[in-house]
Amino acid sequence: MDIRPNSNKIVKTKDKRKKSVQSFRSQRFIFLSLTPILSLFILFFAIPIIWGLFLSLFQYNPLQLTSPFIGLENFKELLADDIFVKTLMNTFQFVLVAVTVNIGLTLLIALGINKIKSDFFRNTFRLVYFLPCIAPLAGSAVVWSTIFNSQSGLFNVVLEKMGFEGVMWLTDPTIAMYSIVLMTLWADMGFNIVIFLAGIDSIPETFYEAAVLDGANGWDRFKYVTFPLLNRTTLFVLIMTCLSYFQMFPQFQILTKGEPQNQTRVLALDIYDHAFLYMNMGYASAIATVLFLIILAITIIQLRLGRSKWEY
Repeated sequence: MDIRPNSNKIVKTKDKRKKSVQSFRSQRFIFLSLTPILSLFILFFAIPIIWGLFLSLFQYNPLQLTSPFIGLENFKELLADDIFVKTLMNTFQFVLVAVTVNIGLTLLIALGINKIKSDFFRNTFRLVYFLPCIAPLAGSAVVWSTIFNSQSGLFNVVLEKMGFEGVMWLTDPTIAMYSIVLMTLWADMGFNIVIFLAGIDSIPETFYEAAVLDGANGWDRFKYVTFPLLNRTTLFVLIMTCLSYFQMFPQFQILTKGEPQNQTRVLALDIYDHAFLYMNMGYASAIATVLFLIILAITIIQLRLGRSKWEY
């Protein structure tokens, strides 16, 4: 009697059970690996956002026993607050100028470092540019506050030695914001330089060889090879830099505290002042909600408009 069909069924059943066990173990490993990360995400990201949205509907002061529900009154007050409108415009000005200059300079520097043939000098330049990123931003701001000092600061001392008048770097309303932009670029450019260098190194050399054979010069190779193939890297740098700069706080608090004439007051500083100086956390939560929505909207727009192929 032929029992091979039954034998095949038994083998297939065993294979199914084996695959089921392997699938279960794989899913269990993934579940156990992701659960702590998901828990931390919920605890330190999702819950604070939800709690902030909830507080924005109340007139909440931690020093008072009662916190009446006021609905959208905090948001209505924001729209009528001239200082908030000024703060919002300052924030967009800072992000627009700082992000544009940051990406332009870091890409240019990364291209220059990439042209260096010696590994020793390439690594040295990369390290030198990245060193400021290691220092805490608050510590860097303290150092730059002495550099910007109108009486004995390094910049004014050099200018006076050259025969020029000193500049009121942090007290002149027309240049205070740009002084903070300068300090921020110094402290933050190294990270983007490293990212751009990694993106440039990942471009296959065959594209450049083909461009040379077609007679492309240096500018053509950058325009038609390097820049298009850096789309995904540039998108990542753009999103991360925008997210970071919208939330910048230490340098504004240490260097100017929003002065002069509220010309350097940004949303993060305004949130801090209302929450911890004026103890109006409901209003501060409303400002934080606006900042969250701005960041979310800009990120979605960048992802939509900056779609690129993720392979060469």
